[in-house]
Parts: sequence; C-alpha cells; structure tokens
Amino acid sequence: MQLHLKTEWEARNANLPYRTPYEALIMASVIEKETGLAAERDMIGGVLVNRLRIGMRLQADPTVIYGLGDAFDGNLKKKHLLEDGPYNTYTRAGLPPTPIAMPGLASLRSALRPAKTDSLYYVSRGDGSSHFSRNIGEHNRAVSKYQRGGR
Repeated sequence: MQLHLKTEWEARNANLPYRTPYEALIMASVIEKETGLAAERDMIGGVLVNRLRIGMRLQADPTVIYGLGDAFDGNLKKKHLLEDGPYNTYTRAGLPPTPIAMPGLASLRSALRPAKTDSLYYVSRGDGSSHFSRNIGEHNRAVSKYQRGGR
C-alpha cells in the first residue's frame, strides 16, 4: 500500500484538497466503502472532493458506521447521524481522523484523480448504482424517488 500510495500521490491531479498522502488514503478508504458500483468510483471521488473544496461536510454513512463500531447492528438510524463523534462526517467537517477501511488501488486512484463533476450529492438507487445531483433540490427529488418510493 505504501508503494501504491507514493506512486499515486506523485501522479495526482493538481489542486486536490489534501495536504498529505495520508489524507488521500483516508479519502480512498471512504470511497472504497461508499461505492456499490466500481464504474462510479471516480464520480463518488469527484463529489467528495467537491464537498471538501467548499467546506461542505462529507456526510458519508460508512464513516458513521465505522465510528459506531460493534454498536452498529446493521441499521443506520437518524440518531446515529446526529450523534457527534470523530468519524461522524454529518456533524464534523473535513476528513475523518483515520482510514475507515483498506482501500483498493482503484479507490486510491479515484481519490487522487477523481472525476470532474459539478455534482455535490448522490443517493443510492437501491440497485447498487447512484443518482448524482448538482444541487439540493435535485438531490431531494432523487431521495424521494429512490429512497422513499416517490413520496
């Protein structure tokens, strides 16, 4: 992993919001856990980088789940998203303090060469893929469609 991290860090896109290779590794771990579809990995990376650039919270469920540890029973609840902790990217800005998983090389590359996108949001369609949105209005409509059955 150290060799891949060094190689990918040296080939990274300019102007990424990471100060160190370790921060890129943390982002890669989030991407690793966020993607249900390998083809969307770069887009997820692009959205998360966009959020970091503007100071928006990452709001990544896997970071919250990681922070819950053994207390997580497989059902992420709203109360979990509201409980502050070092891995809760709903309550804290920036990256979590450590990686949340061992990322693969593809996720490392997506963290260091993310897709260029205007999207700031994504929501699971329920089939492993995600719907990407540029603004909160589009996102809320997608959440309603894919997560609430159109309600």
